[in-house]
Amino acid sequence: VAAAMAAERGLSMVTCTAPVNIAVIKYWGKRDTDLILPINSSLSVTLHQDQLKTTTTAAASRDFTEDRLWLNGKEADVGHPRVQACLREVRRLARKRRGGGEDAAALSLSYKIHIASENNFPTAAGLASSAAGYACLVLALARLYGLEEELSEVARRGSGSACRSMFGGFVQWQRGERPDGTDSLALQVAPETHWPELRVLVLVVSGEKKPVGSTAGMQTSVETSPLLKHRAEVVVPERLAQMMQHIQDRDFEGFGQLAMRDSNQFHATCLDTFPPIFYLTDVSRHIIALAHRYNAHHGHTKVAYTFDAGPNAVIFALADTVAEFVEVVRRSFPPATNGDQFVRGLPVGSAALSQELLAAVVTEPLPGAVQYILHTKPGPGPQLVDDPSQHLLGADGLP
Repeated sequence: VAAAMAAERGLSMVTCTAPVNIAVIKYWGKRDTDLILPINSSLSVTLHQDQLKTTTTAAASRDFTEDRLWLNGKEADVGHPRVQACLREVRRLARKRRGGGEDAAALSLSYKIHIASENNFPTAAGLASSAAGYACLVLALARLYGLEEELSEVARRGSGSACRSMFGGFVQWQRGERPDGTDSLALQVAPETHWPELRVLVLVVSGEKKPVGSTAGMQTSVETSPLLKHRAEVVVPERLAQMMQHIQDRDFEGFGQLAMRDSNQFHATCLDTFPPIFYLTDVSRHIIALAHRYNAHHGHTKVAYTFDAGPNAVIFALADTVAEFVEVVRRSFPPATNGDQFVRGLPVGSAALSQELLAAVVTEPLPGAVQYILHTKPGPGPQLVDDPSQHLLGADGLP
């Protein structure tokens, strides 16, 4: 009935949310830049949408005169090649699904589309906004056209890491072998419920755009870094198998050490790129040293860092470590002014630090270097939003 009414009114609308994901075995480098096929498989943890998510509304109407796109309230270029690739792929699947015939109740493929998308976190600050954004776009468009099938392959055409945001929990993006990319897709390794004690702290050192975008950076690496070639061919296949085992076993020691090693190797390939790319800053390096001092003090791996193509640290820990480590971060990077807003997201308990720990771990404080900490945890995949009041577009199809 709703479909018929929408068809009569000529407007249909769908809203979805999608999560950010953080790779623990990194993707860096494409073997096909058009189809977005990676030189190696990767593995990520999907973060909870209560703290980090993209919301996207897609609407189609016979009254729309052109495709339009709004990002965080501002009109953006709907002609962007990757947005177009997603639109084209979803429309192609819809056409194929209908066997060429027009289903009267189904949405006309000739209608123009309006899309509005919003993040509840800074865009392009090394928080994987493109992954959540394209995952959300693809799901919203697919639902608008009534598609149910495997969509990670379509999301990949928007942003490689977006295919991993199509699932919750722990996700592998398989490299695939075929030149057409039909076997380069994401699979869930384990759901978010598999490891309930796992927690994630995002240490935001900068909400600025990165110096070299990932797209350009990784292709320079592919062209110039012999280390990257060795990594993709030799190191990653072995690490991927180990990481899946650590996740299955809920082995934090193994998981944490491997996450740190893989992050470090990814940044080493950036240094091995010519000219070199620097995503880590002095503050990033201070956080790395702090994590190692903290673990050494405790005699085992209690926190593990990973950094994507930007300076913000993502720290994995078990729930019973969070309060103490947050206090260590607060003492190491005393907040400038926003003391109240320094810790965001899931609640964090208070912790007293022993003099011994302070002396061993908190060596030279850097005031104001960490803007804030976001406390979150693994979470589910994209969600369809049922509540019409949550739509980002009005009945006129405008924000």
